[in-house]
Amino acid sequence: MITELILASGNKGKIAEFQHLLEELNIQVQSMKEYPQIGEIVEDGTTFAENALKKARAVCTATGKPALADDSGLMVDYLDGAPGIYSARFAGEGHDDTANNQKVLELMQGVPDKERGAQFFCAIAIVLPDGREFTAEGICRGTLLHTLQGEGGFGYDPLFYVPQLGKTFAELSMEEKNEISHRGMANRKAVEIIRSL
Repeated sequence: MITELILASGNKGKIAEFQHLLEELNIQVQSMKEYPQIGEIVEDGTTFAENALKKARAVCTATGKPALADDSGLMVDYLDGAPGIYSARFAGEGHDDTANNQKVLELMQGVPDKERGAQFFCAIAIVLPDGREFTAEGICRGTLLHTLQGEGGFGYDPLFYVPQLGKTFAELSMEEKNEISHRGMANRKAVEIIRSL
């Protein structure tokens, strides 16, 4: 039975999210930042799942404890799945969410609404010290707007519109977003995996 889990992330939001999800299982969630010996993990996989597994393996190996990692991003149909695994650094290293959104908008300039389909994709990997590995995935389909809309969220949330809700990810409450998002879906699958161990 798992009693603690090291998250391959320093993101406080993600850590809080998993603490909340795993509360009933009495699992203590820690950040990899509490283990400085881990250092930086280079995400050089060719898929989201490869990157998540690489991070989880590195953290598990360094700490000797069960580890969980995720990798996610935006995949635009018209751009053949780009930015994909390069979502966080699409506008180049050192650029922020605003620059990444601007680059997508420039590449999508003049593209009609019916060709602006996109999806958010999330892969989660769980690696145990005994060598067992598990992955879970989540996908949320939507379309890209022509301008940013909404103040919440992060990344490409202000561009990503969910037709059935009539809102962008940046206009959703945290509860609404967790209900339908790629990460929410993958998180729920990951919790089921952990529950079964």
